[in-house]
Amino acid sequence: MITYRLFKPADANDVAKVISKTLRVSNRKDYSHEYIEADIKSMNAQFFIDKAKQTHFYVFCDADRIIGTGAIGSYWGSTTEYSLFDIFILPNFQHQGIGRLIIETLEKDSYFLKATRVEIPASITALPFYQHMGYMFKDGQHKPDKEQLYRLEKFPKAK
Repeated sequence: MITYRLFKPADANDVAKVISKTLRVSNRKDYSHEYIEADIKSMNAQFFIDKAKQTHFYVFCDADRIIGTGAIGSYWGSTTEYSLFDIFILPNFQHQGIGRLIIETLEKDSYFLKATRVEIPASITALPFYQHMGYMFKDGQHKPDKEQLYRLEKFPKAK
């Protein structure tokens, strides 16, 4: 059974390992080795400790093992717009409904519930999943940006 809770600083090394493994395995068909390694280098344990201070950062566990992550935080300091960040699932746990659980958890978070708009920087790899979860291209931009990410959005208050 998959459980989730808020990130604790003691989780930082395990979170960094989950993300590095996921990037190296799941994203390698869409991104160069250099791109992935640069991402991994920038997302060390301290990065996640700092990120958790600015977001509602969740970890998803199989027993006591962290197997996935997801966060929601302010969009550039806004109190009405938010962004989803760091949504990753270990490769051997993908395609089992855990991604849906992460999105549903983030969409129940107090930040999401008060948001007029939520943006997600989506990898090429994850684009179909986020579209399936109801996220649409921001400003009709159907191509990756200079960071090689798609900008997607959802308007929760429009429901």
